[in-house]
Amino acid sequence: MDSAGNPASQPPVYESPLCAEELETESLPTAGQISPPPLRRGFSSPEASISAIDFSSPPPPSRALDYLANTIQKNQIGIDIDAIHEAPLGSSMAPAQLYSTTSGRLYHAGKILVVTVGLPARGKTHISVAMTRYLRWMGVKTQPFHLGDYRRKVLGPGAELPEDYFFVKAGASTVKLRQRVVAACKEDVYRFLEQEGGQVAIYDAVNPLAGGRINLKKEFEKRGIQTLFIESFCDDERLIEENVRNVKISSPDYIGWKPEDAVKDYLNRINSKIPHFETMSREENLNYIKMVNAGESLEINNCRMIGYLLNRIVFYLMNLHIKTHVTYFVRAGECNEEDLYRTDSSLSESGVSYAQRMTKALLAHRKKEHETFIAQGGNPDALKPLTIWTSTRRRTVETGQYFPESYKRKQRPQLSQLNPGDLEGTTIEEIVAKYPEEAIKHKADPYHHRYPRAESYHDLAQRLEPIILELEREKSDLLIIAHESVLRVLYGYLMASRTEDIPFLEFTRDEIVEIIPASYQNVARRVKISDAVVDEA
Repeated sequence: MDSAGNPASQPPVYESPLCAEELETESLPTAGQISPPPLRRGFSSPEASISAIDFSSPPPPSRALDYLANTIQKNQIGIDIDAIHEAPLGSSMAPAQLYSTTSGRLYHAGKILVVTVGLPARGKTHISVAMTRYLRWMGVKTQPFHLGDYRRKVLGPGAELPEDYFFVKAGASTVKLRQRVVAACKEDVYRFLEQEGGQVAIYDAVNPLAGGRINLKKEFEKRGIQTLFIESFCDDERLIEENVRNVKISSPDYIGWKPEDAVKDYLNRINSKIPHFETMSREENLNYIKMVNAGESLEINNCRMIGYLLNRIVFYLMNLHIKTHVTYFVRAGECNEEDLYRTDSSLSESGVSYAQRMTKALLAHRKKEHETFIAQGGNPDALKPLTIWTSTRRRTVETGQYFPESYKRKQRPQLSQLNPGDLEGTTIEEIVAKYPEEAIKHKADPYHHRYPRAESYHDLAQRLEPIILELEREKSDLLIIAHESVLRVLYGYLMASRTEDIPFLEFTRDEIVEIIPASYQNVARRVKISDAVVDEA
């Protein structure tokens, strides 16, 4: 039933003998299998007032801003989980949103359905999740719809998948099952775009036939929804196997499997159960972008009509590839002088010790991970080198100086810490006395509030957008050494953190934060430096 009490219209299904989902083999958890994520480390409740600040143990002036924000009551539960599949909730899910509208839709772009195209293990799910992450970062209300979710949801828990599900010539009962899967997915897409104020829905499936894609475009066009097709085309067998090994075997279909058996089964699924596929061509007269071999080249067809938002999507895809890499976050070491924005001091003695221990810890951790990867049948040639990014400030550069000289290093001025403005060097008491109204505003919204002549976290997010695009473009494993404020924002992007949580994310100097891409969402874990330090002898 709709909101007026009338029977809900049934979304049409494909008339083609081969439905879009017939070749769908993405292995993803259903909505029922995704439990609500626990609160992350540093989550808080903005209920305390400025009068509740405890001045009994005030922090040093350099930590005054963080202390003022963190005096809000905090719930320290400490599990790092990517929230990309939570429902988008306005600006709380949009760290870099520039403006808002009454309808919630931006850039005069209307409603858009993005449709992925491509055989399994070509990076479609990676593209759909990554695009969701970026568009939400911009403030565009976006939601991915993975057809694999609906396959498992329609089947129900414990039900076996029909053996002919992925075959072209399937039995009548299997064809009906596939039609139910597509209908359930479309119903949610329509609800998101037409009733929930969504702007971009991403339909993640194989969508193998030109005729089916054309029908899909016509169907949504009748309801005022523009379509954009994105094909990930790959004929490089090495890339395909690497994607299967690094990402696909982490899916629910392979829980409890040995890695080598899961890889073999998935490759067999591709080779023997996907006998027919039509790559996109200009004859279809569709708006499409074709990414070839992990972003080696892009083919763009008939895309001018969608406007600015589409141009941002194309620009993002030009920086995206399907190769996965691990990202490490590390705080810079302590410095000799007071930690002020205007100073550029070298590491203190304790900072040097920290840098040395952190280096040994990360090298030992990576060595262990590589040995495990090879022992599980991984190709040694697939192991990625480590690139180090720092700001141009002395202490971040010096924190990374103990890694081997062969490691590639890049200094990025955008990675400099948040500018505290007039509050630099002030104590909590001085902030409250001099800027009482500003302090209350900051406590109410520590992400967007800006002190006099200072940067807000929102400003910092805007400054870091070129870094985010370059991060997506990076193909090596990546170590980012920066101030805690910078790590909070970058972590917030990769893990889809809410804006109200970003100012309270914690990065201590006794651990390395490792973010690992999985088939459905990023996973973060914290590696204790003391646990991984190699023997000095």
